[in-house]
Amino acid sequence: MLETVWFVLWALLWAVYFVADGFDLGIGAMLPFVGKTEEERRIMYNAAGPFWDGNEVWLISAGGVTFAAFPKAYAVMFSALYAPLLLLLFALIFRAVSFEFRGKVQSDAWRSLWDTVHFLANLVPALLLGVAFANLFKGIPVDVQGVYHGNLLGLLNPYGLAGGVFFICMFVLHGAIWLAIKSTGNLQTKALATALFCWPVMLILLVVFLVLTALYTKLFDNYIAMPLLLALPVLALVGLLGVRVMLKAGRLWLALASNALFIVGVTFFGVMGMFPGMIISSLDKAATITAFNGASSPLTLKIMLGVALVMVPIVLVYQGWMYYLFSKPVTAADLKDDHAY
Repeated sequence: MLETVWFVLWALLWAVYFVADGFDLGIGAMLPFVGKTEEERRIMYNAAGPFWDGNEVWLISAGGVTFAAFPKAYAVMFSALYAPLLLLLFALIFRAVSFEFRGKVQSDAWRSLWDTVHFLANLVPALLLGVAFANLFKGIPVDVQGVYHGNLLGLLNPYGLAGGVFFICMFVLHGAIWLAIKSTGNLQTKALATALFCWPVMLILLVVFLVLTALYTKLFDNYIAMPLLLALPVLALVGLLGVRVMLKAGRLWLALASNALFIVGVTFFGVMGMFPGMIISSLDKAATITAFNGASSPLTLKIMLGVALVMVPIVLVYQGWMYYLFSKPVTAADLKDDHAY
């Protein structure tokens, strides 16, 4: 029972991370295409500025839960996916540096350099997260000793790349909605146009990814065995349709909430389709690490659950207050503040 609870919490933490940091990654990936002037680019930086580092707390939490609740899965995951996870780490480091370094020198070349770094440091994590999770859904070549028999290029298979493209579009849509909330005037108009352009692309990619999932994975086996789980893809579809409706109605916060629902539904669709698998072996079914054979002791899981029930609500309240404080759009006047990026 505790293993199942922690598996669901593990999925939830990843979903919260994708929702929270997704708009940061999306805004960064849009930077060279939407931010055409220095003022627009600075507004885009400041739209994510107060939030990006706090949002990464959920990435640390998801990784920490994997380590503490499912140590065997953590060991094999961070060994098998070492190269993409290391690239993800370096990209996130450079993203942090780009926020801080861009305004240190009053030079167009200097700012252009860090704009390029910022773009790549947001695009690459979005791509890698999609590739990593698609390969987890598909199964990776690990043996019963947990040894990975593959390489980075092997992860860039058609299904893995489809997952990467899917995540990029999902985060760009999320980022475009957030930028529309945090901007005014011409930049807001461009952000809304980007969101409306991404929406049908996202719908097409959703259909394509579901078809590829049926071809490359066994995720649908759980849905056939437990039809109630079909509520998860339905939830995702309702969220995506809600995005379109709310964008057309000009209800931007509800559009953001709808896209968050879409992201949560997509995440749970994939992860619950794997259940109880966490590291699915494509070589040997006996080598698959599940929530049961890869979990920590019941005592550890009980202690962690108590800590999570106390600390997670505190973090949520703190972040909710932060979002409330910085909920207003960023204007040209705000850029004159000494603390602005």
